[in-house]
Amino acid sequence: MQIAVLTFDGFNELDSFIAAAILNRLKPKGWKAHITAPTEEVTSMNGVTVRRQQPLAFAAQADAVIIGSGVRTREVAADAGLLSQIRLDPSRQLIAAQCSGTLILAKLGLIDGVPACTDLTTKPWVVEAGVEVLDAPFFARGNVATAGGCLASQYLAAWMILRGAGRAEAEAAIHYVAPVGEKEIYVSRAISVVSPFVAREAA
Repeated sequence: MQIAVLTFDGFNELDSFIAAAILNRLKPKGWKAHITAPTEEVTSMNGVTVRRQQPLAFAAQADAVIIGSGVRTREVAADAGLLSQIRLDPSRQLIAAQCSGTLILAKLGLIDGVPACTDLTTKPWVVEAGVEVLDAPFFARGNVATAGGCLASQYLAAWMILRGAGRAEAEAAIHYVAPVGEKEIYVSRAISVVSPFVAREAA
């Protein structure tokens, strides 16, 4: 499973790095999450500059895609030229967005008629784009999922692993990153949040 973590200038470190780190727990299974960006380097909202691992075009080839958020997402969402380079196919890819990344999904037309999750700051912009915003941390329909809140990264990662590798692998990945003394609580919460949507697709 090759995963593109779309990361733009002004990105939120918690979105891109937490999801990528959890997903990369499955490297022994052939999984790899790549920081994917339109430029060679991107700088986070807090001034952390990183080099991309893959160009934006990689998103079209990846098995799964996560769109993270950032303080400049509205600029990305308003840039028709940049949006035209993001080519996603929910018929064959798992696609997820977090916080303001949900606005990009809306602009790409991938959540038309589907409720979604986002952060409280982005909510008015997503509503303006014609999408119903839920008061929930996670929602998925088919191969497209959205999450709201920086620490909801764990839910996107758990959903992708549950879909692509099964419950045991999802539980193991969350168990590894969860705080000591609270591991069972974290695992139980993450699985309880995402598994109903996976079960619904399997039904």
